[in-house]
Amino acid sequence: MDTIRAIRNNDDLAWAIAEVSPYFDNPPERGTPEGERFDILAALIEAYEDTHYPIDAPEPVELIRSHMEMTGRTQSDLGALFGSRSRASEVLNKKRALTVDMIYKLHKEWGIPADCLVKPYHLAAQQRDVA
Repeated sequence: MDTIRAIRNNDDLAWAIAEVSPYFDNPPERGTPEGERFDILAALIEAYEDTHYPIDAPEPVELIRSHMEMTGRTQSDLGALFGSRSRASEVLNKKRALTVDMIYKLHKEWGIPADCLVKPYHLAAQQRDVA
């Protein structure tokens, strides 16, 4: 078993991943030296990847759409949550911004993290009739 070392580049990352890979099929027991080694390496890998390969969270409406798709929910379900199907349609088409009440319901009822729903996003441009 090699000594744990800092992950400073992709070669170090590859080494760390190779070290923890065997544990995926046979997880070490917590509190054992192997368990401690796994936890430390996993934390190092996560920290390096978060810094060098960050994944941006989707904007709120895309997050809602993704959540609906993953959980099998429909626009009707969103309408029931928001109080009207037309309001759900307006939100999904970015014609209406999420309100604090909507964010609260999405978080409380559907488990979507509120901090991901409060990010600013652009509404669709309004089409105006020119006479």
